[in-house]
Amino acid sequence: MRMNATVMDKAVVQLTERAARRILEIGQREPASPMLRISVEGGGCSGFQYKFDLVGATEPDDIVVERDGARLLVDEVSLGYLSGAAIDFVDDLMGATFRVTNPNATASCGCGTSFSI
Repeated sequence: MRMNATVMDKAVVQLTERAARRILEIGQREPASPMLRISVEGGGCSGFQYKFDLVGATEPDDIVVERDGARLLVDEVSLGYLSGAAIDFVDDLMGATFRVTNPNATASCGCGTSFSI
């Protein structure tokens, strides 16, 4: 299933302006891998963890979220855990990272990379 978030219900996954800008910056430096893929895997200190990868192509089951030319990819299984989430990019004292605000998570670890439902 291929969807474009610009025409879909906003409940899928939102990409903030800062995150979109950062994906585009990375894509300029890594032209072979200009898209960001987020997936959810078992593990981490809270039960599930977010995984980010730079990729050069979409997969058949990807949902494509676009903003300002940046592309975020989410597979159908991970979308069940990420529906309604917002992906942001923050650069603070803890470092520069993509951050997920997930309304489905009932608990998360201090670093923000793992969560439970």
